[in-house]
Amino acid sequence: MLPQLADILGTARVVSLPLATRFRGIDAREALIFEGPQGWSEFSPFVEYDDAEAAAWLAAGIDFAWSPLPVLHRDTVPVNATLPAVPVDEVAGVLARFGACRTVKVKVAERGQELADDVARVAEVRRILGPEGRIRVDANGGWNVDEAEHAIHALAPYDLEYVEQPCATVEELAEIRGRTKYMGLPIAADESVRKAADPLAVARAGAADLLVIKAQPLGGVGAASRIVTEAGLPAVVSSALDTSIGIAMGLHLAASLGRLDYDCGLGTAALLAADVTDEPLLPVDGAIGVRRITPTPALLTQNAASEERTEWWLARLQRVWNVLEAADQGGG
Repeated sequence: MLPQLADILGTARVVSLPLATRFRGIDAREALIFEGPQGWSEFSPFVEYDDAEAAAWLAAGIDFAWSPLPVLHRDTVPVNATLPAVPVDEVAGVLARFGACRTVKVKVAERGQELADDVARVAEVRRILGPEGRIRVDANGGWNVDEAEHAIHALAPYDLEYVEQPCATVEELAEIRGRTKYMGLPIAADESVRKAADPLAVARAGAADLLVIKAQPLGGVGAASRIVTEAGLPAVVSSALDTSIGIAMGLHLAASLGRLDYDCGLGTAALLAADVTDEPLLPVDGAIGVRRITPTPALLTQNAASEERTEWWLARLQRVWNVLEAADQGGG
């Protein structure tokens, strides 16, 4: 059952959290948080997403605030460090924020940069981690198939764990997976799952070896878990640069899965220079304990969004709630 909009608005707060390092082209992360019977939750689709796409994010937030938690199979979740497309001389400083994570996800294919920048960044991560560390790269669909093939060969000497979303479409993913299969390097799908009309299409097409899933874009813990089960592929639970409240949702998703073959991308609170709680969900020895977050009132005040941005988010909440209500009334 969809709660009344007034029930969400009654506790809604909008925050703007500065980032320690510029990421995804932004310097601050905005989010709307609210409390339901089960605890605090989050609604934070990126500002460029339209209301239809944002509806899954609100459904996830409502689910985490109103629905009972699933059965959990673990109380801690191993996580990776996430490295934005920073210059080589900034790599060590960014990684230091994550503590002793054994795995690093490196952003590559950044607009305005070249493959040489990616290679240098990955080489520096390998130097810091040593031979036992794990490195995965994420292109966010930034290469065409030929570019991806060239880049994968250039980066392979650094012993990659997998390559995430090297190309944008399912068809391209299937082609690059076929071209590089002899290398034994898995291909992971992210945008082809969370931004797709059919999140299972990539699995049916044999276009990926594993899925990167996020709780908010896929409609919540239960919906994302069902996608993993139906896909029949290993999954990496990741974040969408959430506050610690949103990270808690992802941790509960990861803890509810029957198996975790890879470290999860849920350490991104380390990329924030501020959070909504004085006990943020940061990695400790490469893992994070599974728990819910209650925000610290003083931090909500300190990091409150401007009046203009707060009004923008509340209006967005109203519109997106209307999308969910229409779907609910229409049976879909």
